[in-house]
Amino acid sequence: MKPLPADEVTGVWATLLLPVEGRDAIAWDRLDGQLDALLASGVDGVYAHGTAGEFHTLDEAGFDRVNTVLAGRCEAAGLPYQIGASHPAAPVMLGRIRRAARLRPGALQVILPDWVPLNDDEVVRFVAGAAEAAGDVPLVLYNPPHAKTAVRPALLGRVAREVPGLIGVKVAGGDDAWYAAMAEAAPRLSVFVPGHLLASGLARGAHGSYSNVAALSPRGAVAWYRLMRTDPAAAADVERRIAEFFALHIAPLQARGLSNPALDKFLAAVGGWADIGVTLRWPASSAPAEAVAPARADAHRLLPELFPA
Repeated sequence: MKPLPADEVTGVWATLLLPVEGRDAIAWDRLDGQLDALLASGVDGVYAHGTAGEFHTLDEAGFDRVNTVLAGRCEAAGLPYQIGASHPAAPVMLGRIRRAARLRPGALQVILPDWVPLNDDEVVRFVAGAAEAAGDVPLVLYNPPHAKTAVRPALLGRVAREVPGLIGVKVAGGDDAWYAAMAEAAPRLSVFVPGHLLASGLARGAHGSYSNVAALSPRGAVAWYRLMRTDPAAAADVERRIAEFFALHIAPLQARGLSNPALDKFLAAVGGWADIGVTLRWPASSAPAEAVAPARADAHRLLPELFPA
């Protein structure tokens, strides 16, 4: 697949979740079935090894096998894909970057080394080294709220100027001032924000989402994105109702200490669009299966736009 320029990294991208059976084994047949559904859903792209993809639980053989499956299926379907090459340890991450780059994805997603915070020069040095390891495959920097090093807009602008291979960022977004600062500091970067905030983010200057709403309903996330383009007010109302659904069914699970991977698998179980299950890899806790049915009823009641026939 050709390397993606920043202006082609837009829209709704869906994450590949790991179906787990037993204590820890990946159910490869169910992973393939999940890809069947994603490739038919209309999403703008698919990616592996974000937080919800549990990249931090995979050994190198498992990491490589997921990549081979993803690349083969997406190449055959002509759908853009990205590979998260992240790892908390920088040397291991560079190895993942080099191996994943050989598959020729549209881009590679990376995090900053995550044991100690980095200063600005170290951030630039790391991204430059990651870009060198990736060759001509561009990078997307994933900087979630729980990262040790929070990269502010001014620093993202510096990294973008000094590392041309960086084409995008995956961040939590912010208020109007944050979007204005991003537009001024890093105007060439594609800015991706959380799926449940995409309507308001798009209105402020975001370009798309690696989407937790696509975890709930890939087809529905695509339909909502189209609504943002044709009827922003209606799309904003959907975002309001997504927040209502999250307050009812996601916030209580967060309050119990469940992780973002657990929440995204829970959303996929609620959506029921593929046989993924709620089980996370050891030692993480999973969402309770008995919470799925009441959440599904409220999702269909509150968000019929996300469940097109």
